[in-house]
Order: sequence, then structure tokens, then C-alpha cells
Amino acid sequence: MNVIACENLTKRQGKENTLHDLSFTLKDKSITGLIGRNGAGKTTLLKILAGLWRETSGEVSVFSEKPFNSMLVSANSIYIDDQMAFPTALTLSELLKEGERFYGNWNMKLAERLFEYFSFHPNQIHNTLSKGKKSTFNMIVGLASRCELTMFDEPTTGMDAAVRNDFYRALLKDYLAHPRTFLISSHHLDEIEDLLEDILLIEDGEKVLQLPMDDLKEYAVGLTGRTEIVRQWAMNKEVLYTQEIDLNSTYVVIKNGYFEVENAKRLGINVSPVSSSDVCVYLTNKKKGGIDDVFK
Repeated sequence: MNVIACENLTKRQGKENTLHDLSFTLKDKSITGLIGRNGAGKTTLLKILAGLWRETSGEVSVFSEKPFNSMLVSANSIYIDDQMAFPTALTLSELLKEGERFYGNWNMKLAERLFEYFSFHPNQIHNTLSKGKKSTFNMIVGLASRCELTMFDEPTTGMDAAVRNDFYRALLKDYLAHPRTFLISSHHLDEIEDLLEDILLIEDGEKVLQLPMDDLKEYAVGLTGRTEIVRQWAMNKEVLYTQEIDLNSTYVVIKNGYFEVENAKRLGINVSPVSSSDVCVYLTNKKKGGIDDVFK
């Protein structure tokens, strides 16, 4: 069953399309990473899925309904980002009680345990918290809601490394105990790749690729060796990235496929894995090459 379905989804803001003909589906009970650089359109997409913004054109459905102004979507999904605003008249403890009133699957025991673990005081006010503590409290709300669709938009903003690790571990443990659909936006894939089952990579509001995380880990290989040999070996292959190491050697990243590794090694080419994070960077590069090319 698909929780989300988008077909040619477009969102125009001012004179620019922040989303352009975006088509994808998201299956039930999965953890998907929405990956892209800053400005790729991740937040725009999440706000449309949450029913906060209306699409300009195309089709979008969440739980088989248009999400904008949908009570079904509002009651069964939650969107968490670092801009969340809560009433200043309510303490943190009171905010948790309000969450319990609104969300049918709310788990107060989990909320209270996380609240205590992260050393919050019941009488604190949300807007007086530090940036990292705000993100941590928002995370508690997102997990405790146990919504069928939970969307985290760059959820670890301001958190230190230890809290980020605790958050990811808590999310995974609660997902395994109570499976539901998570969509996690990030431009730091290396932090969350062990959580993910699938990724959706977007750039300039368009889909670059969508595939299982395990496939992304095997998506590309790196070739290093004498320039003329590496270039000849890379001919007729999909090259994602090229870097001249020195006058006589070159590093090339190519899309993985069937090729004879041993033959490459006999020619003096070193074959190396390419991280998932680097693959996403190479796939969304405006041009082949890197920052060093600016100074040539």
C-alpha cells in the first residue's frame, strides 16, 4: 500500500518552480530519506504532503486523499521542523498533554520517558529553550505521536553529536516496535543512512533517483590510475565525477555495472567503493569536477 503518491507535482513560488513535475510513491511502513542539497525543494515537498501548502499543479495524495485542509491527513500525520511554534502560555508538560488530546496513537509513557531522559523541566516554555533543546523536544513530540506518517525536516538542527545519536536510536527502536511510515529530510545522508530503507534524491525540485538504500551503497565505484588508462576504461560508461590527481593520474567515479575488476587491476587501476553520500553529491553536481576547478 502506498501512503504517498505524487504525479507531475509542481509548486510555483514567485517566478520559480520549487518543485517541477515530481512523480514518486512512498510505501507503507518504511523509513525513507528525502535527500537533497539546501534549496532542492525538500521543505516545500514536505509542507505540501503535510497539507500546509497547496500544490500549483499535478496530483498529490496522502492516505488516498488530497492533503491540503484534510482532517484525515492532519490527524494521522505530523510534520516536525526547527521552526515549530507552540503557545507560550503552555509549559512543556502541558504541551505533551495537548498532544495526547489531539493524536489518537499518542504514547504518553514514551513521551514522559524521553522527556526525563533528555533532562527537560515540566515548567519550561518552548520558546525559551536553546535551538538544540527545541529540536530535541520537537523530536519527542514527533515520536510520541506515533502518527501513521511522520515527517522530520532536518530534525537534528542544533543537537550535539550525542543527542543526534540518541535520537536516531530512539527512532529506530520505536519504529521496530511500532512500524509506521517515516520520511526524513536531510542533506547529511552519512548521518542517517543506517536508518533508511529507501532514499528519494531530489535537486532543483526534480527527482534524481529513488531506490533502496542497499542499492545506493553499490551504485558507483571509483577508479584511480594513469590518466590515459582510466579514461579509456571509463569510455562508454556513465561517469559521475572526474578529478585529476596530478599530471599523470586521474580519479573517476562511474556508475556500477558489470565490468571485469581483475582486468582493471592488471592494468594498474585501483578500484574503490564510493560512499552513498558522495554518490548523491556527484549526482547533483551542476558540473563534473569539484571546487578545485574554480581555481584553475
